[in-house]
Amino acid sequence: MGEMIKVGMADLNVCVSPDGITTLGLGSCVGIALRDPVTKIGGLAHVMLPDSTAIRNNSNIPKFADTGIEELVKKVVAKGANRTRLVAKIAGGAQMFAFQSKSDMVRVGERNVEATKKKLAEMKIPILAEDTGDSYGRTVIFYPENGDFIIRAVGKPEKVI
Repeated sequence: MGEMIKVGMADLNVCVSPDGITTLGLGSCVGIALRDPVTKIGGLAHVMLPDSTAIRNNSNIPKFADTGIEELVKKVVAKGANRTRLVAKIAGGAQMFAFQSKSDMVRVGERNVEATKKKLAEMKIPILAEDTGDSYGRTVIFYPENGDFIIRAVGKPEKVI
């Protein structure tokens, strides 16, 4: 076991095996883990919102699915990953409010998941596994060594995808 690198909200980082990478508090946010299975270089982004074009004067690139995923790809490739081998796993995107609504303001989690999948498809990065939706928050830990994406949630058994 190496070092555990922490990623905050609206943040991203990269790591190389044997290090792991983690983020806390994925409610409606989505955690995107990228990995090159050959070099064992990976990264994790904690995106809060689906679309950077909806906000003027935005300088927080990792905050949005569209710009955050592009930046994460740049950083893992700069670390030595091969762009064509990248694979993804995603988690989060919960509906954190008790009431159901068709309002886009309330559907942030669902919209984050949709935007994440759209961006990864545009970049031709396959999603190998996901744990998204529902109504509970998640903490995730990702190990680029073997690709394990560990999902922890209060009152739920730990799951590895």
